[in-house]
Amino acid sequence: MDEELSRLQTHLVEMKRVLVKGGTVGKRLDFLMQELHREANTLGSKSVDAEVSRASMEMKLLIEQMREQIHVKEAYG
Repeated sequence: MDEELSRLQTHLVEMKRVLVKGGTVGKRLDFLMQELHREANTLGSKSVDAEVSRASMEMKLLIEQMREQIHVKEAYG
């Protein structure tokens, strides 16, 4: 699980960097959302702790909401 947490952190740092940089970022953010979702999913599937599994599910829901916002922003500018 340490690897997944480390990759989650790396993706979040990259997401912040992309957002601060600005410009056309939709595709990059969408890719990062895919990666975040993958790591959250892996965390949840590897965990035997109910709290970690719950947190994983919550992360996946929030990531999906962010992804929807990215798609709306891309569609309507």
